[in-house]
Amino acid sequence: MAIRIDTHQHFWNLAKVEYAWLKPEFGPLYRTYEPPELEPQLRAAGIDKTVLVQSANSHEDTVAMLTQADLCPWIGAVVGWVPLLDPDGTQRMLERYTRHPRFCGIRHLIHDEPDPDWVVQERVIESLKVLAAFGVPYEVVAIYPKHLGHVPTLAQRVPGLTLIIDHLAKPPIKDGQLQGWAQMMRAAATCPQVCAKVSGLNTAADWNDWSGADLKPAIDTALELFGADRLMFGSDWPVCVLAGDYARVWAETNKAIAGYSQEDRDAILGGTAQRVYRM
Repeated sequence: MAIRIDTHQHFWNLAKVEYAWLKPEFGPLYRTYEPPELEPQLRAAGIDKTVLVQSANSHEDTVAMLTQADLCPWIGAVVGWVPLLDPDGTQRMLERYTRHPRFCGIRHLIHDEPDPDWVVQERVIESLKVLAAFGVPYEVVAIYPKHLGHVPTLAQRVPGLTLIIDHLAKPPIKDGQLQGWAQMMRAAATCPQVCAKVSGLNTAADWNDWSGADLKPAIDTALELFGADRLMFGSDWPVCVLAGDYARVWAETNKAIAGYSQEDRDAILGGTAQRVYRM
């Protein structure tokens, strides 16, 4: 059977690492989430491996994730953090992190930066060139429309860098006005090194009775633009619990892509991730 990979899940322990964004107003997210809670949900869904993604712009969060990967064989890859405003620091940290066999990428919470153009600063571009030299992908927390337009710029400025758009850049599923989003995604998709995650769409829908049918127009557009070999499923657990749970996200995503060819479904649900993250 083809491999099944969840390319976007998080853990956080409020007693061990500081998460500046995580406040009591986030309700059910404001508690510790660790591997024993997720593992049975993965087994129930038939997921073979996951990609554990950073939740804080800190060295402490990255070390915590790599430690969890050492303890959990089903964590197939870890996307960490480096100080992108410091190219020399980026170099030093990558020299350290790339020694770990499951370290596979970098992300910065650009959507929490007051400056929507944070990611295209010259110092950040220089650091992204360091990532490219190490062969380390960069995940773009691109929220439509503020950040999505920067993806082609990054691809042009750092042509050797694999870029991964998280959550399909949060398309406006709730209001159904996908035209502007699709146009910006089309520009990103023209860059062959850009991939995208079919993740975080239930919280983009932002209502409790969403279904796979609500997600399908955005996923269909992404398939048309990127092809299945540049798309990857992600649960965005535990953030997904704001509008559902793991089983629901998995089931409804599968319903949304049920009409695709077996080859395309296998790529989106695992094959693309296996290649991109070298798992």
